[in-house]
Amino acid sequence: MTRGSFSASYTDVLWSFLASCFLLAFCAHKISTHLPRKYDTCRLYVLFQDLIRYGKTKQNLSRDDWLRAFDVPKRWFWHFYFISVVWNGFLLSLYLSSIFQHQSYPSWLTGILDILTDAPNTDSHVPQLSALLVQLLLCVHSLRRLLECLFVSVFSDGALHVVQYVFGVCYYVMLGLTVLGSDRLGEGSGTLLSQLDWFHVAGSALFIWASLMQHQSTVLLAGLRTGKSGSVETLAHRAPRGGWFQLVSCPHYFAELLIYVSLSLVFGGVSLTWWLVVLYVLFNQALAAQLCHDLYVSKYESYPRHRKAFIPFVL
Repeated sequence: MTRGSFSASYTDVLWSFLASCFLLAFCAHKISTHLPRKYDTCRLYVLFQDLIRYGKTKQNLSRDDWLRAFDVPKRWFWHFYFISVVWNGFLLSLYLSSIFQHQSYPSWLTGILDILTDAPNTDSHVPQLSALLVQLLLCVHSLRRLLECLFVSVFSDGALHVVQYVFGVCYYVMLGLTVLGSDRLGEGSGTLLSQLDWFHVAGSALFIWASLMQHQSTVLLAGLRTGKSGSVETLAHRAPRGGWFQLVSCPHYFAELLIYVSLSLVFGGVSLTWWLVVLYVLFNQALAAQLCHDLYVSKYESYPRHRKAFIPFVL
């Protein structure tokens, strides 16, 4: 699935911009760890840290009261996945209706896709199996994460910046639009079944494996705060261990990256737009993982030094 030219759509520009922002934030954080301690109270430094940290990595950040006014509970993470399930489920239903009932998208949605892709839709366009599978897998991923947030994860009183909250909501809205835009930019022929190829199977298999890996990590994290009966015993933070935690501090973030790589494989590995999404996820999750890893290393003297933050043996 690829565009007919090398011109970038607004969607490509957006994901490239977001990836660049988080790469810069990651580099800035790495540099900031080597600055003299006197800069820890600099207003610009505190504001930057306030915007990139959340949950346990923000608790020890010295902030003024006016900054705390922008906090929202980290447990509101479930809002992101609820919105994703509803929104992307809605887009999936529209896509299915366009395939099997030949119904057109609402005019407002068509207008948005025209702007984002810079490629007006045509009646001769053939629906893409890749786009259908990615939209379906995205809904499955969001539903699983929603259920984990509601019934598995044990959230403390950690905070999330309201800017991060709004960004998270917009992110999942944009993600669904990106899938529909990728369908419009795709090329193919024949029925959906005739489009089935090896990369659909490989991508779906990686998606399932990465999802199980992420779920296992989530269960292990929740187990740090619950007893054998499943009841919550503490909200304190403890050093995680077991499973993929033996290799990295944040295997759930690594699994998130693999999930998006798997969706890119479902697209045949040739969608520039989706690889830009993967690039954004890479830098976004790398930053979050590095912050957690730094906290574990500084808080626990016996924390295993061989563990990487995010990608086994690499980062």
